[in-house]
Amino acid sequence: MSESKLKEAILEQVKKGRTQEFNLDLPSLSEEKRGHLNKIMNEFGNKNGKMLFLPVDQGLEHGSGDFLKNPPSVDPEFQLKLAVEGGYNGIVFHIGLAQKYWAKKEYKDNIPLVLKLNGKTNIPSDAEALSPITATVDDAVKLGADAVGYTLYVGSPAQERDVLQLVKVRREAEKAGLPLIVWSYPRGKAVNEKGGNSSFAMVDYAARVANELGADVVKVNLPLAPTGGQYNSEGQFKGYNELLGLSQIDQLRWVVQSAGSTGVLISGGSKIGDEDLLNKAKLCLDAGVDGLIFGRNMWQRNFEDALKITKQIKQIMA
Repeated sequence: MSESKLKEAILEQVKKGRTQEFNLDLPSLSEEKRGHLNKIMNEFGNKNGKMLFLPVDQGLEHGSGDFLKNPPSVDPEFQLKLAVEGGYNGIVFHIGLAQKYWAKKEYKDNIPLVLKLNGKTNIPSDAEALSPITATVDDAVKLGADAVGYTLYVGSPAQERDVLQLVKVRREAEKAGLPLIVWSYPRGKAVNEKGGNSSFAMVDYAARVANELGADVVKVNLPLAPTGGQYNSEGQFKGYNELLGLSQIDQLRWVVQSAGSTGVLISGGSKIGDEDLLNKAKLCLDAGVDGLIFGRNMWQRNFEDALKITKQIKQIMA
């Protein structure tokens, strides 16, 4: 198929949208999972089915340096107060912060918890990235979490161990009736050689992998151009070279289709300016995603500014 015909076929497909969108009536969702998701999607946030999460897993994943841009944010109660006052759909914590801070009645009763079940530091190289288990589904149940999160490093040489970890988590989440949110992130030396972590081809693959492996919701990055401007003309992703002219919103629409009926959340990434962040939120919602998961872009601002931009983003999501 020629480049023009392939692009035309992709555009025609994204116009159709997903044949089965993410919703609470999916046969893959148990009654227990539906209850938790309904709470998150329709009892918090805008209460309209769209999701806005505040992730605070960066202290483990990136280190305390992330809190230097807004020193008060080093206290987890900064993010908890922001999540409650801002009216988010949920907050993401690792086990220690969930037990020590979120479990306080004033937070536990007012903001749903997504308990992150694996994580790693960013000190070693990501060449063979693997995020080890740091908590269990049983921990999530005991805490009263409404969902669990797992980071899968798609394309890492350690993928065999990673996928086996995910299989165990998925089975336990099914038994407990807790929704599973997969952070589906391309990582590893092979990924770097085949477009880069956030390239369209890799993000697209990551969305499909999460759908294939049983995620209820997937978190992916906004697709960008490949490292160096194009994919290897002899490699397995050379077909994406014919789609380099596709707009970012159409790339994301295709990623949403690759995720199938899995809910799609877009990551906020590093902090950007207000206008850029609002434009990003609008682009994502226009592309048909099911929610946003913005962390540093929110809590690296002072509290009042964070509340203000939260309100603006929720207006876009209304």
